Amino acid sequence: MLDVTTIRAELATHYDLEPSVELAQEMAGIHARMDRVMPFPDWAMAAPYVAAINRLKAERGAVVLAHNYMTPDIYHGIADVVGDSLQLAIEATRVEAGIIVQCGVHFMAETSKILNPAKTVLMPDMEAGCSLAESIDPEGIAQMRARYPGAPVVSYVNTSAAVKAASDICCTSSNAAQIVAAMPGDTVIMTPDKWLAQNVAKQVPQKRIVWWDGACIVHERFTPQDLRDFRAWYPGLKIIAHPECPPDVVAEADFAGSTAHIIDWVGTARPAQAMLVTECSMASNIADAHPEVEFLGPCNMCPHMKKITLEKVLWSLHSMTGQVEVDAAVAAPARLAVQRMIDLSRQLAA
Repeated sequence: MLDVTTIRAELATHYDLEPSVELAQEMAGIHARMDRVMPFPDWAMAAPYVAAINRLKAERGAVVLAHNYMTPDIYHGIADVVGDSLQLAIEATRVEAGIIVQCGVHFMAETSKILNPAKTVLMPDMEAGCSLAESIDPEGIAQMRARYPGAPVVSYVNTSAAVKAASDICCTSSNAAQIVAAMPGDTVIMTPDKWLAQNVAKQVPQKRIVWWDGACIVHERFTPQDLRDFRAWYPGLKIIAHPECPPDVVAEADFAGSTAHIIDWVGTARPAQAMLVTECSMASNIADAHPEVEFLGPCNMCPHMKKITLEKVLWSLHSMTGQVEVDAAVAAPARLAVQRMIDLSRQLAA
């Protein structure tokens, strides 16, 4: 566990991190990307960290890859690349910088390292895990293969490197249906998200999809009644759900898709009022790009994603600690599963 007191004392000897109105005003261009969700006093507290990180990135030759669930100060303030799991996996293969700072959860940092074995991948907080990824291990994959001999295993990227290595191919929420449809045979094993698998099964009826009993703690909490209540309170409300939600929740929504697809849909449809049935930071991160849209609750916060903070990113870059390593014997087959996903996604999009 990170010793926050020691970290703060060390950082204070190298950087001026006191809240600064003057610096915040100088960096007003960055604040403009998030001023709808981050009041100026909060920005005055964040600006010194953003300035220090961006300066240190240039000195170190580093890039920051940030998931859509990061807080606005990270998403808009320091990220070089933002996106969903598929976008970040693809961009990780294009990164020229020698250092990658992964603002997300641990499996994402592992994926970046798998795809860039010669690069340094920093994880600002090694305890930023994922309940879904932790719901399965390679033994679980072996159990599913024994139960359904010959069926290909499609594992969500929200899994450990070891699980990826035990799988045939990976998928994300944005390409899961296309990946599954392209698999040989009548039966396909999907792990570890049972709700994603059941939602994909509705899209790919020609396949018999069997699944592992895992779920995301953020998305499984939503209920159809939540959505019906909000529709009653706000007539005309458009509801957008993530496919990690249970199928009965997805059925109540006007649109369902990955975080990248959600962003695209809001940008195209531009509803007067929208509710994103996903992690809380999603609406915050796209609010300023769509001032004509009123974003309404509810949302659920991911406690793992929120472990990543500006302070921890600065410390990781300053100290070069939190380096992610993947054993070569695991990395090779895991890389194959991820690369198959990337290659197949590109083929299907062509």
